[in-house]
Amino acid sequence: MSNAVDSDETPIVSVQQLADYIAAGCKDRAAFRIGTEHEKFLFDRNTLKPLSYHGNAGIGAVLQRLLDQQGSPILDDGHLIGVRYDDGAAISLEPAGQLELSGAPVASLHDTQAELHAHLDGVRAIGEQLGFEAAPLGFHPLMRRDEMPWMPKRRYVIMRRYMPQVGTRGLDMMLRTCTVQVNLDYASEAEMAAKMRVSLALQPLATALFANSPFREGQPSGLMSTRADVCNDTDHDRCGIPALFMSRSFGFERYVNWLLDDVPMYFVRRNDRYIDVAGHTFRDFLAGRIPGLEDDTATLADFADHMTTAFTSVSTRVCKAARCASSRAMWWRSQTKDYAPARAMTPPATMKRNTSRRLRTSPQAR
Repeated sequence: MSNAVDSDETPIVSVQQLADYIAAGCKDRAAFRIGTEHEKFLFDRNTLKPLSYHGNAGIGAVLQRLLDQQGSPILDDGHLIGVRYDDGAAISLEPAGQLELSGAPVASLHDTQAELHAHLDGVRAIGEQLGFEAAPLGFHPLMRRDEMPWMPKRRYVIMRRYMPQVGTRGLDMMLRTCTVQVNLDYASEAEMAAKMRVSLALQPLATALFANSPFREGQPSGLMSTRADVCNDTDHDRCGIPALFMSRSFGFERYVNWLLDDVPMYFVRRNDRYIDVAGHTFRDFLAGRIPGLEDDTATLADFADHMTTAFTSVSTRVCKAARCASSRAMWWRSQTKDYAPARAMTPPATMKRNTSRRLRTSPQAR
């Protein structure tokens, strides 16, 4: 779950404008890059308890030490909740303090490996000083949900209230899971759709290959990927594998309409405030149908925020993002490198209702 991602205050005037906004992410192949996002739990070396935000050895102190080395602060209501670097990389916090590296766009797998190892070395060095360790596991193996801390990010206050209304495991997804996410470029709308289909088809295989969360609250859970099971009942409106994504006609405009009509909003940011609009659609926002925001104008920054709240197995932004329980960048890169095979995986034009339901609720990650 990302920090605020855009400050473009351009008013939204049409669906086509939003489709063009995503299409602007198309790149020449020579400019293709790969980026990875890597999350891990931080826990006290002696007690094995997760680190809270506050205190001399808390998450806030960890971020401050990372900031002291380099970068600029990311603040939320005065709290340090991340670090931004000049190369496009950033450090951010998930709801229970899972520390996330959002890597810079780099040219090769060797570069992203070097970036990740340098980050882990830095975190490990701070851990030696403050007495904590890091565990990149898909699901927390020991703690109950009520034993996990909450980070001081205002969007999480809204999600914490809304999640139990739409699923039984949303708070587990927020508090007790970690992921690795791979971000890949595309050259055209057709290539985006083809890579989407291939990535979705491979998602269950990726979950099985890299499953590393067989424990829950100190006991075997009976599953190789407890994390994938959590996501089966997080929020069916924004998770899973929507059948639309596998359609022959899927493209930028259909994706935009799905975001506008089928994915409820969480919030609108105004003047450094997070306004709770959970349950309303973005189409409601555009039409002035949200109480208190009737005269407000939706902007591209609002849409960019909304895009970060779609937790499907694979999502499209200004680049394509693939998620799974603990995926590996090298594997995803190799599976999506050649565009030609992707075109062969177009499914039948129609799907039965039960097929759509199975797709939407397939094991997946945030």
